[in-house]
Amino acid sequence: MTGQARAGRPNQLLRNLNAKIASIPMILTAVVIFLGGTVWTVFYSFTNSKLLPRMSFVGFDQYERLWAAPRWVTAIENLAVYGILSLIFSLVIGFVLAALMDQKIRFENTFRTIFLYPFALSFIVTGLVWQWVLNPDFGVQSVVRSMGWTSFTFNPLYTPEIVIYGILIAALWQGTGLVMCLMLAGLRGIDEDIWKASRVDGIPMWKTYLFIVIPMMRPVFITTLVIIASGIVKVYDLVVAQTSGGPGISSEVPAKYVYDYMFQAQNLGQGFAASTMMLITVAIIIVPWAYLEFGGGRKRG
Repeated sequence: MTGQARAGRPNQLLRNLNAKIASIPMILTAVVIFLGGTVWTVFYSFTNSKLLPRMSFVGFDQYERLWAAPRWVTAIENLAVYGILSLIFSLVIGFVLAALMDQKIRFENTFRTIFLYPFALSFIVTGLVWQWVLNPDFGVQSVVRSMGWTSFTFNPLYTPEIVIYGILIAALWQGTGLVMCLMLAGLRGIDEDIWKASRVDGIPMWKTYLFIVIPMMRPVFITTLVIIASGIVKVYDLVVAQTSGGPGISSEVPAKYVYDYMFQAQNLGQGFAASTMMLITVAIIIVPWAYLEFGGGRKRG
């Protein structure tokens, strides 16, 4: 048996050899560009690099300046508000739409296309569209006032206290369709016998969804959460297209802060420090997901 096992090892190594050879460029690209770029960014975040990278180490000075900057603190606060609300509303609205679609309604393909179409647009286009829709001079406010409600006010993009909610509206309009499709795929994977059994037992539909269907869709929810969260951390185009970070710095986000310091303020060290903080945020999202999907499943097995 030992000889057969040893003979089988070369066969296992040679299995799918062409596929393994073909994946080498992708692996090298991931290691050199992604991992190498990440290490390079973190390394130079501890330097006083300005227009060009330079080996002038300043320790944690860049991070101290970063967290002392009101603009960065505002960016983090905006990201927290935007992120929490985006996660909640995307999941709730997407799941409700998917549950309605799962009732085998007429013209399902048409409705699915309508809801998913905004996701095909770029964030720049979405931002410009909603900048027009929310503009007080010819958008929603103007239309409602022309109908007789002259005191109606709806001006989120020009009000510092609520500008982030105007950006959130555009983000939900674009991204909810994708969440709906992911949830619908998960619902279509639920065995029909479960629904029949719940109807026979007289279980209300909302209890069936809450206590049976949603727990069974755990992998779909985790994957959707990771997709949404990764998009939240790097949100940039939508903000630039709608407000350019204004009024003032009231709609500033971390990705815009990084871009402005690296390419406009010509302060690479500060930009690298902010990029590293964003990297840590992404790691906080990815590591628990990887553990739940792989480590946790291995222990259960």
